[in-house]
Amino acid sequence: MKTWFITGTSSGFGRRLTELLLARGDRVAATARRTQTLDDLKDVHGDRLWTAALDVTDTAAIRTVVDRAFVELGTVDVVVSNAGYGLLGAAEEASDDQIDRQIATNLTGSIQLGRAMIPHLRAQGGGRIIQIASIGGQIAFPAMSYYHATKWGIEGFWESAAAEIAPFGISVTLVEPGVARTEFGGASAVLGTALDVYADGPSGSLRAALSGQGPALPAPGDPVKIAKAIIASADQTVAPKRLTLGSDAHNLGVAALRDRLGALESAKDLAYSTDADDYIVIRDSPPTLLP
Repeated sequence: MKTWFITGTSSGFGRRLTELLLARGDRVAATARRTQTLDDLKDVHGDRLWTAALDVTDTAAIRTVVDRAFVELGTVDVVVSNAGYGLLGAAEEASDDQIDRQIATNLTGSIQLGRAMIPHLRAQGGGRIIQIASIGGQIAFPAMSYYHATKWGIEGFWESAAAEIAPFGISVTLVEPGVARTEFGGASAVLGTALDVYADGPSGSLRAALSGQGPALPAPGDPVKIAKAIIASADQTVAPKRLTLGSDAHNLGVAALRDRLGALESAKDLAYSTDADDYIVIRDSPPTLLP
């Protein structure tokens, strides 16, 4: 039996993960802004479901809840940083407050959860951190700029931090789903104030799709299958660095990375030409910033 700590469990992947884990006999520390959304699971599973109210934009609350979880549960084997949502629309359609909250939830909240967890996981001799990112951390669509900023940001954070904590037995997996049949494009989505100048562009098309007035957005991802794949990854001895889930995620990711690599390779001679004359590099060998 593993003990899991999961944020954002009232809906979406967090809810599916919680249901599946409890059903297989694991213990779950589930956090949500409104814990009453978990009452039905608490009635069935009793003490194997530990709950706490948490808004991940409150850093002090993150630390308090994490500390209490370790005191009351003893250990946490797997942490799933899942809380998040999408702020959609053209860049100038969002308000300052909307931008701040998007970053505070998806990016800063995930970073601070990791920072609160790492000392405990290090003290217990290791653990697994699973960050729910997105294929939107590898690619970008118009009318989703702030969402993409947070997902690209959290991927960069864990790319760096994972190497720091690996010696302590703590491994990190970035989960990159495509579009799934969750509440992301419905109740969980936040839209900026529509500006007429964007009505005929991508922002207007996205608004029409979300409101049911235009073609529906393709959503191939099955949330239960995605949750099962995430759970299976935590059971692997060696944690995958990334878990790309969904045919759309795979195809979009491959296309974007090939395009980026092609552009990078075509600029190789220019890149090398800007080195200092006294700098010696072994051509084609990966550089390192560390001694």
